[in-house]
Amino acid sequence: MHAPLVSKDLGYISAACHDQPPRHLGSRFNENGEFLPEPGNTVVCHLVGGSQTENAIIATRRRFLDMPEASQLAFTPASSLHMTVFQGIIEFRRALPYWPQTMPLDTPIDAMTDYYRDRLSAFPALPGFNMQVTGLRPVGLVLTGATAEDDRIVALWRDTFADFFGYRHPDHDSYEFHITLSYIISWFKPACLPRWQAMLDEELEKLRAAAPVMEMRPPAFCEFRDMNHFKELVVFDRR
Repeated sequence: MHAPLVSKDLGYISAACHDQPPRHLGSRFNENGEFLPEPGNTVVCHLVGGSQTENAIIATRRRFLDMPEASQLAFTPASSLHMTVFQGIIEFRRALPYWPQTMPLDTPIDAMTDYYRDRLSAFPALPGFNMQVTGLRPVGLVLTGATAEDDRIVALWRDTFADFFGYRHPDHDSYEFHITLSYIISWFKPACLPRWQAMLDEELEKLRAAAPVMEMRPPAFCEFRDMNHFKELVVFDRR
């Protein structure tokens, strides 16, 4: 049976909890759900194309799109589905500690990408890791390591990337891994949340059954112009 109450995570998107529009509205996407220019770079694991994992997540995405409130979400393309391993730099976040102290804050994004591409050519081969889905929200999947050892290994990847990128975000050690499906355009009416909770519970069960371990490609350093596409520039070896 599904819990009759709305989870804290889902309750957060209730219009009753906010008097300001959602974060990123007007900078990352507009009111029509169209993504705006926001260049940057990042390290992600894309899904294995055609895998059971990809098919299951796309099916969940379709379920979201069928919900009456779908127009209140800006959906990322199915072709861009990925898990972020380490956050790179981005145009509208030119500040410490989101930028390396050794580089001027006005350095062009393309120059920063070239700089990191060169530095990351010396990145060491690290052990592979597996991830599992542990939660589901209107904005996407919540992931953790499939085992405690996987948690340790993915943390090692993040620590090593921090050394190469030259900074650590404030949430470096508590970062929540995820696969983004959408962004909130407008907060949801409280009355619709129980219906969403029931759907999310059902879809989480389906995802965990269909993809107990996420089938993902190796981590890759990517550049992007907006949230529609993440171009792989450097793919990292796993040992």
